[in-house]
Amino acid sequence: MSYRWCNGSNTILTKYNNNSDFGAEDNKLTLDLEDDAARANWGGSWRMPTIVDWVELIRYCKLEEAILNDVFGFKLTSLKNSNSIFFPAAGRRYDTLLRGAGYVGCYWSSSLNEDGPDDAWLVYFRYRDVSKNDSYRCYGLSIRPVTE
Repeated sequence: MSYRWCNGSNTILTKYNNNSDFGAEDNKLTLDLEDDAARANWGGSWRMPTIVDWVELIRYCKLEEAILNDVFGFKLTSLKNSNSIFFPAAGRRYDTLLRGAGYVGCYWSSSLNEDGPDDAWLVYFRYRDVSKNDSYRCYGLSIRPVTE
């Protein structure tokens, strides 16, 4: 396990933990900006969306499969102003395995699952469906930065 905030196992966490069974508790449920991949890579006011941001986007958009620049993915189009955003079906990674590339899109939020501190919230695109799910924080998923 190479996840930065675990000690060799997803059941021994060193940060972002609200359950003493997983180690010392800090009760953080949202990534600090210094640990946010979008902020680290893009700087400025860029950040990873929270799960609340994702749910709001999904609620007010129409989903459809799409191809952009020969890449299959998913297009969300606003029901309010018809603006759209494209999410490539980039799959997900665990260790050296890449799964679902070309038909599944998995995108992290900065929100941790309050019921399982080794999990974080994500959105999962597949076919004509998008849903809120959780997964082990050590998995390699895409991020889609947002800014204020």
